[in-house]
Amino acid sequence: MIIFDIEGTKKQLAVLEEKMGAGDFWQNPDEAKKVTKEASFLKDRLTSWTEVKQQHDDLAVLFDLAVEENDENSLSEVATALADLRNTVARLELATLLNGEFDNANAIISIHPGAGGTESQDWAEMLLRMYTRWAEEHRYEVEMLDYQPGDEAGIKSVSFLVSGPYAYGYLKAEKGVHRLVRISPFDASGRRHTSFASIDCLPEIADDIEIEIDPADLKIDTYRSSGAGGQHVNKTESAIRILHIPTGIVVTCQSERSQHSNREAAMKILRAKLYEKQREEQRQKLEDLRGEQREIAWGSQIRSYVFCPYTMVKDHRTNAETGNVQAVMDGDLDMFIEAYLRWQASQ
Repeated sequence: MIIFDIEGTKKQLAVLEEKMGAGDFWQNPDEAKKVTKEASFLKDRLTSWTEVKQQHDDLAVLFDLAVEENDENSLSEVATALADLRNTVARLELATLLNGEFDNANAIISIHPGAGGTESQDWAEMLLRMYTRWAEEHRYEVEMLDYQPGDEAGIKSVSFLVSGPYAYGYLKAEKGVHRLVRISPFDASGRRHTSFASIDCLPEIADDIEIEIDPADLKIDTYRSSGAGGQHVNKTESAIRILHIPTGIVVTCQSERSQHSNREAAMKILRAKLYEKQREEQRQKLEDLRGEQREIAWGSQIRSYVFCPYTMVKDHRTNAETGNVQAVMDGDLDMFIEAYLRWQASQ
């Protein structure tokens, strides 16, 4: 069981509130923003756990009264409320696992279809719909950064920003290759096809984290957008493509109507990719020093979605699975995300 230190959290919050009350607090806007964000997070978490503790205490009193009076109706109410309380505590316990450096950041998601043309591009669009539904269910905002439609159906690639508390902490569970097995709607013979699409998840890097980007290292091109947006996107070169020459990283953005907005969005993605590259290089150096052995796995595939000859979605890292494929495609991903977070914490 995960123990939440209510008194310790109260002390942390008191220290932050004392800082916020100082007369010169807003003289450093970046630091002030960081402190207020941390204080808001602690306050929300403290409120959640305090409410749970109060519900537990109230249920204990109600249970004692029900037993004393042998009131079966009250005992039934306690049983129902206790089941709800268990679910609430499980969610709060899960939130304590989100303690990574960027877990509380917004998430930048990119989807790329694998080989297979229209079949894989359609699968990529299905995944886009799945994540959009998940985000809507959790009241997160979704902002398209780049959208490249397929020639016949589906998408060639898409990048979008998911904004909300712990968006990256949850969605980092989705990074990897996703495999689909189904009867292809594009095959007149009705044969079964296997398609792949890769999901990349990066944290949106805050402006106060320094990422050195030399303008001389950038090659910036403009072109006409090819996605939705009416006549405007076809008549003006508002889309942006940025090549970071030293690393070969290419970022495109065409979702906004203005070149300036697209450039800002593209630089946001580039900063995240460069920071992730730095972190990956640091992790690699540590692994080389430790002589760490990597887990043997089938490529980087993390999850399979089987529509035929049976229905099943299975995560190959945690072995979490369900037969309700339609619910998963409608955004019901929590069981897989929770299983991944618990699995990750156990490693």
